[in-house]
Amino acid sequence: KFLRHQFNLKYLDLSHNKLAGNFPTWLLENNTKLEVLYLINNSFSGFQLTGAQHGLLSLDISKNSFTGELPQNMGIVLQKLVYMNISKNSFEGNIPSSIAKMQGLRFLDVSTNNFAGELSQSLVTNCFSLIWLDLSNNNFDGQIFPNYMNLTQLQLLYLDNNHFSGKIKDGLLRSTELMVLDISNNRLSGHIPSWMGNFSYLQILSMSKNLLEGNIPVQFNDLLDLEILNISENNLSGSMISTLNLSSVEHLYLQNNALGGSIPNTFFRGSALETLDLRDNNFSGRIPHQINEHSNLRALLLRANYLQGPIPHQLCRLRKLGIMDLSHNRLYGSIPACITNSLFWKVGNESLYQLDEEGADVGNVDIRDYYNSTVQLRLDESDLRWLVKQVEVNFMTKNRYESYKGVILEHMAGLDLSSNELTGNIPSEIGDLQNIHGLNLSYNFLSGSIPESFSNLKMIESLDLSHNKLNGQIPPQLTELHSLSKFDVSYNNLSGPIPDKEQFSTFDESSYRGNLHLCGPPINKSCTNLPKLLEPSSKGAEDESAVDMVAFYWSFVASYVTLMLGLLAILWINPYWRRL
Repeated sequence: KFLRHQFNLKYLDLSHNKLAGNFPTWLLENNTKLEVLYLINNSFSGFQLTGAQHGLLSLDISKNSFTGELPQNMGIVLQKLVYMNISKNSFEGNIPSSIAKMQGLRFLDVSTNNFAGELSQSLVTNCFSLIWLDLSNNNFDGQIFPNYMNLTQLQLLYLDNNHFSGKIKDGLLRSTELMVLDISNNRLSGHIPSWMGNFSYLQILSMSKNLLEGNIPVQFNDLLDLEILNISENNLSGSMISTLNLSSVEHLYLQNNALGGSIPNTFFRGSALETLDLRDNNFSGRIPHQINEHSNLRALLLRANYLQGPIPHQLCRLRKLGIMDLSHNRLYGSIPACITNSLFWKVGNESLYQLDEEGADVGNVDIRDYYNSTVQLRLDESDLRWLVKQVEVNFMTKNRYESYKGVILEHMAGLDLSSNELTGNIPSEIGDLQNIHGLNLSYNFLSGSIPESFSNLKMIESLDLSHNKLNGQIPPQLTELHSLSKFDVSYNNLSGPIPDKEQFSTFDESSYRGNLHLCGPPINKSCTNLPKLLEPSSKGAEDESAVDMVAFYWSFVASYVTLMLGLLAILWINPYWRRL
């Protein structure tokens, strides 16, 4: 009733309530001077407009339950809009052609709805003032950048998670101010256009989960402001171009392609790179050893390639490393003890990426910069459009892949060297990695005992040493690992009693199978006969000595007989001795 009697409102925020019913058109009719209307996070379901034009500048009805199509006259009634957010609803159909009348529209977010059809020509031709356009998470299809696009002021474009298909057209070339482009998770095919190297202000480029082929254009070297490049999960192939520099890139995702050849040394020479994900490709040769002492690399993921040779000691220079996955390659030799030099693995008193300190400048957009309000307003945070860098790392722990991002990524630390051909003892220095959460050394040829220093891995949640040649006992000190939830030492040569206190009381027989001389409750095997199993009797030792002496005598006789037969053969072959 109070609002029914208001006729001079300029700013109205009814967000985060439980309001339901149809969009309140009467608010616009009663308040002709209304400039800002926020109805975020309510339960409104019907959206209709009257035929009268209104001077509203900012409209946010995101996170409601709106259904059906947008009113066909929307662009006429609200043609003064500068900012419109209708995301996270259930709108369907396509964007009405009347949106062409909104020539002052700067920000448009229609993401996470059920819109379908090809890109509205009215939108991408006549709304030439747009700087932010988000059509992600819908059902749009057809060509992604038709030639008639005319978004000359566009800075941020999100078209990810739709059904766009075919080759990438060059209609985007007119958007020379572009800073963020996300076209991931569509059905795009063909080669990556070389003209994408023309966007000199581009900071984030994501083209993952498409059907793109060929190689990475060398023109990407011209993207001097590029910070995040994600072209993973495509059909890219061939050897990486040695001249590819990408000197400014901080997060590089090339996983799940068919790229081959050697890993370019340039990836390790610079200091900007923080994430390098080359998993599941066809890279071969050795891991580059020319590593910058001032490297900022936090995550190195080389899993499932054809890399050979020893683990280079130069990796020990990566002192900020938090996650390293070299598994499923053909690496051999011993594990370098200095691999524990990472301060994050040892201490972990800081965030891995410090993402909370890194705001992304491209998203610092305030609608107050684009219209002159007649009142001083402190706008809702949803209007202050910060773009948070979406850094994500996949790492296998507890026998499953986990995707780490945000706060969880900041505190994740893991090392995976499994499924290689590594030999030698496990360095006791690994026990210094007090901040590590996941450690996997399985499926190698490691020998020796499990270091007692592993009891210092206070944050460890998953420890897999299975399928090696380890011997000796399981250190009872490991019961001090209170966070341990996955433990596997199966298929080794371990012996003695199995610890059964604290976390170890939760591990079953599968953690220990394939070790004939282990005993204890988890495998239902008594330890009472353990001395007989481990220590041979004196009689057995004497029998073994006797067998050795017999073998010595027989070998002596065999050698003598062989020598005599050889001498006779020589005499027989020589014709002089045969005549005698």
